Amino acid sequence: MGPREVARAFGLDSRQKSELRQILKELEREGRLEHHRRRYVDPGRLPETGVLVVTGTDADGELTAEPVAWAGAGEPPRVRIREDRAAKPALGRGDKVLARLAREDEGVYSARIIRRLAHAPARIVGIVREGDGRRWIHSVDRRDKQDFLVETRDLRGSSPGEVVVAEAFPTHRLGPRQARVVERLGRYGGPKSASSLAIAELGIPESFTPAVLAEAEAADPAPLAEREDLRALQLVTIDGADARDFDDAVWAAPDEDPANPGGWILVVAIADVAWYVRPGGALDESAHARGNSVYFPDRVVPMLPEALSAGWCSLKPGEDRPCLAARIWIDADGVPRKHRFTRAMMRSAARLTYEQVQQAHDGEPDETTAPLLEPLIRPLYGAYRALSLARAERGVLELDVPERRVVLDAESRVLRVEFRARYDSHRLIEDFMIAANVAAAETLERMRQPSMYRVHDEPTREKLDALREFLDTIGLRLVRGQVMRPAHFNIILEKARRTPHAHIVNEVVLRSQAQAEYAPENIGHFGLALVRYCHFTSPIRRYSDILVHRALIRGLKLGAGGLEEAHRDFRRMGAHLSFTERRAQEAERDAVDRFTAAYLSERVGATFAGKVRGVTRAGLFVTLDETGADGLLPMSMLGGERYVLDERRHRLKGQRTGREFRLGDRLRVTLREADPVTGGMIFAPAEENGDSSRPRNGRLPLWPGKGPRGRFRREARRG
Repeated sequence: MGPREVARAFGLDSRQKSELRQILKELEREGRLEHHRRRYVDPGRLPETGVLVVTGTDADGELTAEPVAWAGAGEPPRVRIREDRAAKPALGRGDKVLARLAREDEGVYSARIIRRLAHAPARIVGIVREGDGRRWIHSVDRRDKQDFLVETRDLRGSSPGEVVVAEAFPTHRLGPRQARVVERLGRYGGPKSASSLAIAELGIPESFTPAVLAEAEAADPAPLAEREDLRALQLVTIDGADARDFDDAVWAAPDEDPANPGGWILVVAIADVAWYVRPGGALDESAHARGNSVYFPDRVVPMLPEALSAGWCSLKPGEDRPCLAARIWIDADGVPRKHRFTRAMMRSAARLTYEQVQQAHDGEPDETTAPLLEPLIRPLYGAYRALSLARAERGVLELDVPERRVVLDAESRVLRVEFRARYDSHRLIEDFMIAANVAAAETLERMRQPSMYRVHDEPTREKLDALREFLDTIGLRLVRGQVMRPAHFNIILEKARRTPHAHIVNEVVLRSQAQAEYAPENIGHFGLALVRYCHFTSPIRRYSDILVHRALIRGLKLGAGGLEEAHRDFRRMGAHLSFTERRAQEAERDAVDRFTAAYLSERVGATFAGKVRGVTRAGLFVTLDETGADGLLPMSMLGGERYVLDERRHRLKGQRTGREFRLGDRLRVTLREADPVTGGMIFAPAEENGDSSRPRNGRLPLWPGKGPRGRFRREARRG
């Protein structure tokens, strides 16, 4: 609206109208409003009607899109398309549409298609196949599963069975979509195909340029010079058995200061990547573009070349390595008293695994951990117990989020899919890393240096209202009229833990949370209940950590490799790094799904126990207890009647019988299809009385018991 409409709405007089115009101009200068044709618009909101580009589908099978033009700060809002498939042509990734938009939640909109404007050229990764005497490209994306017709002239020599990158182009509305091959990636097949498809599909940079490799290979050992010498300190790395990066080491001892009875001194030493990756160089440009390393069951796509990630920046036992060390003093309750950062030289005393450390602490040390048990491992656990007290006092959000692990043989074939075990040794490292990250954020804030904060906003009012409405249906109450804190959610989770609703409550609370991001403006970290937080502890695999290291080096005057004066825009970098992080998470998840589908493809027809993790118009998404694999139980398998989706209560309800299927319901399903190409799986209700398509008495057979449990660690794991 314009000034006239505002003045009329509030009944302003002539003097107030003049003040209004000044206010609107100030808001425009601040970027909170934009002026278009005598109208002011909020750049953080979408218009009632706008042009969207289809981006794919979400976990619930809903089409998603983004606005073609976005004037707001940060990432554009997410848009879910309410598609009338009977009246409109099928939409695919890259299509542009004109849509009527409605705001559903903070940063979430729904859209009703008015008309499709054009097929935008879309990047497709698929496998060339032959059918009906013609060549087709079968998309490997299960969220946008389509077949594209390819004319002979557009094949570029590719043959059936090859993986290709193709580009879709506009065709007649009623005919099949067509595409042309733009890149050939080799033949599909073999154990590494799962990760190869994920890399190609999401466009993850896999190879380094000669300039980047040359710069990495020219690196020399860092000199001791003015660094603090920590080589006599028994610092150790503690990681998973399959870890590829060793960029953090820890040490702890009781604080002998009489003023701090029962207190501890921690040292967290982090590889000094900033010494080797200098601003503006080829290495820096490459690392910034990648944003982070991407980890697959069979390989890693590193942010830095191997000469650094597995060489000079890797804290290998018995070898001198440069580091940035955080020395932190805590009291007996785990509350930090002070901290100090230095640039140092260290020599790792051992490369330990979580299992080794936990077994040693539990009284079963091996040859490596036995000599370290009393001088190092027991003090580490002592400091961890103190940090745990502080963690409990803060009220960190504790969600049950199991993590899948694909175990491969030497030929990268799947041996099994299992859930990762969780030990106190994992939590020990998490708490040490969090302490160092908080110390880094506080130091940068005190020195007024730019910081790339790791921020996690509190849930929006709309999401909280939806959560409260759902909890009311199962007799649980979430407080109203108070500032929400993680502890409030923990109370709900604890109340639900011993009830049949434990899983569904955990799922719904998780979905109510905001997504963590990188940003130069600090809004705190809601999930970890921290006022300020940044990422400092993993510079080999995260570019955000390199930025924090550089800012510390510049602010503390620790030598070369500090943040340059004319550095990049941290706001833009934060948005870019948030994107590359989400891209890596999607690639890793898709690869695990493909490995799991390949593993289960030999068990088609078998029956499994599982639980409903998603309720959509397409049917039920079911997670298997044994492997954590996800698949769709289509609506058509639920019997002959029509079901209506109740999004607020996360349920499907039969119109005729009132039968319900809810998020968290336990059931047994039969695996009908497992596609290693897309990672998708199709389930049917477990067979009863010889009929697998119709549940007996209209209900799916329920399965008693509880699934594997884990802990919330999106942020806590490795800091």
